[in-house]
Amino acid sequence: MVPQLKTADDLQVIYPDSDGKPMADNTKQFRWIVTIQQNVEWLFADDANVFVAGDLLWYPVEGSNKICTAPDVMVIVGRPKGDRGSYQQWREDNIAPQVVFEILSPGNTRTEMDKKLVFYSRYGVEEYYLYDPDRNDLSGWLRNENGLDVIDPIGDWVSPRLGIRFDTAGAVLRLLRPDGEPFTSYTETANQLQQAKERAEQEQQRAEQEQQRAEQEQQRAERLAARLRAAGIDPDEV
Repeated sequence: MVPQLKTADDLQVIYPDSDGKPMADNTKQFRWIVTIQQNVEWLFADDANVFVAGDLLWYPVEGSNKICTAPDVMVIVGRPKGDRGSYQQWREDNIAPQVVFEILSPGNTRTEMDKKLVFYSRYGVEEYYLYDPDRNDLSGWLRNENGLDVIDPIGDWVSPRLGIRFDTAGAVLRLLRPDGEPFTSYTETANQLQQAKERAEQEQQRAEQEQQRAEQEQQRAERLAARLRAAGIDPDEV
């Protein structure tokens, strides 16, 4: 029996949208991932050509579905916002993520993270930041002519691409926007909005009370003027 030749469709490479690994190993790691992803997204909300993703598989090489990784957060300047099953670089004007973030969990091994550093250096990442929330330890790498090189010192470092500042002076890392405002979690943002709403309502109530008192004073003055006129006295001459 003559074997049937495979068509181009049969030979098409499949690029899975999932690597089967969880987004995070614990609530602390998940909170950091979401906070960074959402705040960077908000930072570039008005720029249609900045794509920010969390836990999205990145395939840098066409034809190879084994060469991939899923950064906790990655930022691609020059690509439009929108939903994607994975980031297939050759379909994105061959633009590699410029900035990636990784949040360590107890389950991450040194070998695993060393491999990620090599991957990011090999495939064009410009800035790589690694944070261990349990130890409050931040590391960073910046691309030079030889690949990714360690950032030292990292305290008060400002990302060249994002303009955010890394404040390592406290017990917990703080990420500050270019305007100096700190990154906040969804819960913190919601609480701030609620507090702002309550303050606005209180101001509105005070304004309404002041208006009411002014109207009462006006009515009182008008009643007094009416009594004076009834007594034959011109209130404008009093």
